[in-house]
Amino acid sequence: MPKLCINIETNYGTLTIQGDSQEEILEALDLLTEDFLEQVNEKVALLELKDVQSELDGIVRVTSEGPVIVTRAELSHYEVIGLILYSMRHHEATSKQLRDRIEASGKDVIVPARLNEMKKRGHVFRPSGKGSEYRLTAKGLEWMEEEVLEKVRREG
Repeated sequence: MPKLCINIETNYGTLTIQGDSQEEILEALDLLTEDFLEQVNEKVALLELKDVQSELDGIVRVTSEGPVIVTRAELSHYEVIGLILYSMRHHEATSKQLRDRIEASGKDVIVPARLNEMKKRGHVFRPSGKGSEYRLTAKGLEWMEEEVLEKVRREG
């Protein structure tokens, strides 16, 4: 008898479930609880964060309180916010967290106004059900990786 296979796309990769029968597939799907998926998501996010931290060496230092910008390159207010968001877990933070991390970096940015403008540009969004958190969009991540980080490495 042929194996049955289901591929489930997630934001961190593809989960594949196999079984010899429909019942085995359904039993396997029952194992994918919300708690399990959340734990997998957190572990993957930590791995991604470590990768981002090595990429930001000399640009952003991650302390126990959160990221601090250490580069001497000239940065716009948008780039400062983008670097802090890029350095955070899941690339998200509240307006207050951003303000605190920016102040710790010795920068002076009017965060709410810049976040509003970054939303209009498509660089950040507010995930539904997440309260006051802002997250970099795919366009925002691309902007950070292809423009901002390249610029900072050249100038830094």
